[in-house]
Amino acid sequence: MKRLRLPHYLIIGAGLLVLLSLVRRVDGANDVTSSGTVEAMLRLAVPIFLAGLGGLWAERAGVINIGLEGMMILGTWTGAWAGYQWGPWAGVLAGIAGGALGGLLHAVATVSFGVDHIVSGVAINILGLGLTQFLAGLVFNVGHAKELGGGPRQSPPVDPITKISLPVLSGGGGTPDWLGSLEKHHWFLVSDVAGVLRGLTHQMSLLTLVALLLVPVSYFVLWRTPFGLRVRSCGEDPYAAESLGVRVYRMKYAAVLISGGLAGLAGAFLVTVAAPIYQDGQTAGRGFIGLAAMIFGNWRPGGLAAGSLLFGYTDAMNVRDGGQAVHALLLFVAVLLVAVAAWQAWRRSFLAAGLAAVAAAGLLVWFLDSDVVPGELVSFSPHLTTLLVLALASQRLRMPAADGLRYRRGEAR
Repeated sequence: MKRLRLPHYLIIGAGLLVLLSLVRRVDGANDVTSSGTVEAMLRLAVPIFLAGLGGLWAERAGVINIGLEGMMILGTWTGAWAGYQWGPWAGVLAGIAGGALGGLLHAVATVSFGVDHIVSGVAINILGLGLTQFLAGLVFNVGHAKELGGGPRQSPPVDPITKISLPVLSGGGGTPDWLGSLEKHHWFLVSDVAGVLRGLTHQMSLLTLVALLLVPVSYFVLWRTPFGLRVRSCGEDPYAAESLGVRVYRMKYAAVLISGGLAGLAGAFLVTVAAPIYQDGQTAGRGFIGLAAMIFGNWRPGGLAAGSLLFGYTDAMNVRDGGQAVHALLLFVAVLLVAVAAWQAWRRSFLAAGLAAVAAAGLLVWFLDSDVVPGELVSFSPHLTTLLVLALASQRLRMPAADGLRYRRGEAR
C-alpha cells in the first residue's frame, strides 16, 4: 500500500471535519466542533502526547519504557514542589529533572545491569507512586507549605503558565474576536472551521505551544540528524551499530534520559496548566495511555500526535457536553464504518467488510433509538476509543527490531 504523506493527511482531516459538521447539523450537538471542545482536547491530549513521545524516544533506542507512568508521577511532585516556591517555569524544569531521574534509574537497570525492561518499568511505577506519597506528607504537610494549603495528598497552589490569544482573530490584546463571532452563527462548515481555529489560537498556554513544537523537533532530530540515526540504529540492530563505531550504551542512556524528561514534562504540565496543584493519583493512568498512543502511531511522532488528539477529543466530549455530544459521535462512527466496509469489500476482504457493516448498522440503530448516551458509557468512551483504534491499527504496526532485547557490549549476536 502506498505510504500516506502530509497532503493525504490534510485531505483526510478536511473530510472528517465536513463529516463532523454534517453530524452537528443533524443532531444539534454544537459542542462537537466548538472552540471550547478543541481547547479541552488540547489540554487533555498534551500530557498523553508527551508521555507517548517519551516512550517513542526510549523504544527507538531499543529500551521498552513501561515506567512512563511512574516518571510522570515524579514530574508532578517535583513540578509542584518547585512551582509553588519559585514559579511555574521553575516547576517545569524541576518536573523534567524528576522524570529524568526515573529515566536514569531505568537506564541503569536495563542497559547496565540487563534487568528485564518490563520488570524495571513496573518497579519504577511502584517506586514513583510510593516515593511521592511519602514526600508529599513530609514536605507539603508541614510549615509554610501547609499554611499555603498543602497536605499529605496535595501541594500548595502553583501559579498557572501564561496563556496567549491571537489578536483580531481570537480576541488577543483586547482586539475583536472574529473567529468567535463566526462560530456563534453555527453555519455549516464555516462555523466549524472557525471553532477549530479559535480553539487552537484562543487562550493557549505557552507550555502547550512548546509541546506542539516537539512534534517536528523530535521528527527532525530522530530522522534527520546523525545523533538520531545512531539512536535508531541501536533500536534496530545494536550489534551492527557497534561494528560501525556507535557507542550503543551511551546512545541508549541518552534516549532513556530524554524519555524520562519528556514524561516528567507531562507531569509538570498537569500541575502548571491542567490543574494548578499536585494531587495524589493525578496522572490517572495517562502514562499507559501514552504508550497506547505511541503504538497506535507506529512509533512515529506524527502518528503519536494523532492518537493523542483522538483520545483527548473523546475525553473532551465527556467533559464538555457529555451524553448529547457522544450521541452525535455514534452517527459519525457509523458513517466511518460504512466507508470501512466499502473499502474492505473493494479489497475482497468480505469477512472484515461484513463485521464493519454489522457494527455500523448497530450504531445507527442505537443513534436513531435514543437521544443521549448514558453517563456510564460517556465516561468510558475515551478508553473504548483507545481499544478500538489499537485493534484497527494493529495490522500495520512495526516496532523497532531490537526493542526490548538484551544487549551486551562485545558479545556475539
